[in-house]
Amino acid sequence: MTPTSYVEFRNALDSGRVTCVEETSAFLSRIRSSDLNAFLCVDEAGALARAAEIDALERNQRDMLPLAGMVVGVKDVINSSGLPMTCGSRILEGFDSLFDATVVERLRAAGAIIIGKLNCDEFAMGSSNENSAFGAVRNPVSREHVPGGSSGGSAAAVGANLCHVALGSDTGGSIRQPASFCGVVGLKPTYGRVSRFGLVAFASSLDSIGPLARTIDDAELVLAAISGRDERDATSLPLPVHAAEVLPRRIGIPKEYFGRGTAHAVHPEIVAAIESARSKFEQSGIEVVEVSLPHTEYGVAAYYIVASAEASSNLARFDGVRYGYRADAAAIAAEVDDDDLSPLDAMYTATRTAGFGEEVKRRIMLGTYALSSGYYDAYYDKAQRVRTLIRRDFEHAFADVDVLLAPVSPTPAFRLGERIDDVLAMYLVDVFTVPSSLAGIPGLSVPMGATVEGLPIGVQLLGPSFSETTLFAAGRILSPQ
Repeated sequence: MTPTSYVEFRNALDSGRVTCVEETSAFLSRIRSSDLNAFLCVDEAGALARAAEIDALERNQRDMLPLAGMVVGVKDVINSSGLPMTCGSRILEGFDSLFDATVVERLRAAGAIIIGKLNCDEFAMGSSNENSAFGAVRNPVSREHVPGGSSGGSAAAVGANLCHVALGSDTGGSIRQPASFCGVVGLKPTYGRVSRFGLVAFASSLDSIGPLARTIDDAELVLAAISGRDERDATSLPLPVHAAEVLPRRIGIPKEYFGRGTAHAVHPEIVAAIESARSKFEQSGIEVVEVSLPHTEYGVAAYYIVASAEASSNLARFDGVRYGYRADAAAIAAEVDDDDLSPLDAMYTATRTAGFGEEVKRRIMLGTYALSSGYYDAYYDKAQRVRTLIRRDFEHAFADVDVLLAPVSPTPAFRLGERIDDVLAMYLVDVFTVPSSLAGIPGLSVPMGATVEGLPIGVQLLGPSFSETTLFAAGRILSPQ
């Protein structure tokens, strides 16, 4: 039977019980028979050729590669040379990456095999993976439920054992929430821990690339490989991932995450999972206390102003001029006739109207409005001030505790189509993940059982900046390897 984690596979590879070609072929076979719509493209020839190269290495050469033979799927907002790069959007349909993102470069250098590109909400905007122009992704545990978003394809692929590990991006919870919904491990690293070079920007001050994996060990190996300073990303920092892990001595549970209001109502089975996690920590000799994050209720509003404003700026480059989709002559002519636009403005309008999906256009309009003259101070500037207050809340909490324990989402995975027309309900899915994104701190989603219906439940561990190894140590108490 194919191992379910990379660590198990590596042990089998080193003992001669399996080859990289056999492992890669097994993943390819499962991808071909999958009905999840997790992959947008699969590089069968490239993956098998790379697997054969690694099999041909001498043992001492392979030992120099910490990720030798690891089969990785890459979210389709991260560039991988020669593979399609769509960001889940029609506006980039047919466009191929011209280079590798830094994270992909580093994975390849460590011996990983890139097997393909994974479906996602368009330009990483969504919480259910129903916003992809190429169809919704299905949850590997229940096909009638969403896998979460925007890294839903990444979470579904790992959950269905279609690859060892997947890369996702997390702007407001887009790694942690789908990891929770699909029953896998998901890490949002500290902002600046991992280079963003080659990631198509959604919100530049929030975006983080991180791994989704079946085990904490696998996630930790990937983080070590992709972290560190990159001269092409001025926000990246030269801080290595420390091998020595330190268990937290004190863990806090934010009382605001369990309010009775509509925004914070938590599903009772998720509350039970938090209590189970609390019990495991206490049995391990770790003190668990209540803490306060008083500005939590403003997190969603502040996030959607900041993120949408940055998205409005970042997506201005998709205009039909330099690359990607361009509207046809008839559509451009119609814009000129209807609105008396210049031909150039008509081309921009027709291209962006047809090329972007509804959610992307919604966020561009929201962000443009928030940045417009007369509204900047009332919205964007105020949201940034709230962001500072939220960051200070976490700093005060971490003066008293080492790690925070919280839900990832108020509910388990919901049904496909259930919230797609209720924008507010969809945005509130992120209520427990966006505050830590605004603060730039790391977050780890760890599987913690399932509902009576069998839907996965994850809990979230949050720590101070660059405390990922402490989060891994705490996570192993909840999810022993």
